[in-house]
Amino acid sequence: MNPMHSDPTVQPVPASVTEQVDAADITLSNPKWAVIGLGSNLGNRLETLQGAVDLLEDTPGVRVKAVSPVYETEPWGVDPGSQPSYFNAVILVKTTLPPSSLLERGQAIEEAFDRVREERWGPRTIDVDIVSYANVVSDDPVLTLPHPRAHERGFVLAPWHDVDPEAVVPGRGAVADLLTGIGTDGVLPRVDLELRLPE
Repeated sequence: MNPMHSDPTVQPVPASVTEQVDAADITLSNPKWAVIGLGSNLGNRLETLQGAVDLLEDTPGVRVKAVSPVYETEPWGVDPGSQPSYFNAVILVKTTLPPSSLLERGQAIEEAFDRVREERWGPRTIDVDIVSYANVVSDDPVLTLPHPRAHERGFVLAPWHDVDPEAVVPGRGAVADLLTGIGTDGVLPRVDLELRLPE
């Protein structure tokens, strides 16, 4: 006899509760996987990255499913030492939002951290970039998918590979192969730092 059945204190979980949990996880129906890149090189960089993760989790229709390790990289396109280094991470989300709404939410989070877009390669408190969305390939200038430079950036590919070793950049190939091709020079794993997956 199953000992659980003989223990009157063990109650099966009602199906309705299970359904509510499942519904909360997918929010609506037919969620898509999206990959979001985060970067910060001003202020308390780790705290800012964590704040962006938490704000994404607080977004209706978005569930943060994985958070990568943190990497430190030098800024692109500027003289060495002229700006603080970046902390970078990648998160995987399941979302029922279309790409345009996810982009709007990312921009709102940037603005919440006083992101200023004055200089193309300028320092920024937080960057929230949609790296890929499902298998969508789009050359829409407002939101090009996948991100037009993701396949050549170690600070995107390295943390992405950490959270999804089988990942593919739509139209570009496997993240593992792309990462092998460009290498990880200047992309330093910060094993002393950790982002938390939202509760």
